[in-house]
Amino acid sequence: MESFDAFVLARSRRLTRTAYLLTQDHALAEDLVQTALAKAWFSWSRIEGGDPEPYVRRIMVNTYATWWRRRWNGEQPTEELPEPTGPDQTDAAPDRTDLWRALQRLPRKQRAVVVLRYYEDLSEAETARILGCSTGTVKSQTSKAFAKLRLDPALLADLPAEEASR
Repeated sequence: MESFDAFVLARSRRLTRTAYLLTQDHALAEDLVQTALAKAWFSWSRIEGGDPEPYVRRIMVNTYATWWRRRWNGEQPTEELPEPTGPDQTDAAPDRTDLWRALQRLPRKQRAVVVLRYYEDLSEAETARILGCSTGTVKSQTSKAFAKLRLDPALLADLPAEEASR
């Protein structure tokens, strides 16, 4: 399994970035990558002949979708809210956090399409293959996602008045 180890060393940072963009949580992103790699390991002899990265990405997207279909997603009720931590709570990059929050408000499939197409720079065909849908679905989900992002109040607040009214 030396080639699997080499793949993990070479691609884990990029896979973790993709997972973070999907989950918006560092711990969940690491769990998602670890789960996807564990699933890929069992099929490694079958997938290592080609490029295994799209296969592992598809496992990540499918696993992410199943996590949110479950009733319980790890949240526990508490008497007091914890103190905010992490990069999303700083004032250092308000535009960036507005974009992250707007992405979080997108439905999961639209968010996955935007992440794979524009953050991972994949083609429509590659994105469709990873998500298991047609390129037409990728195009329509991208269009719907951008339409929602254009109307997101957090992103509209940054535009000058004449641009926001278009």
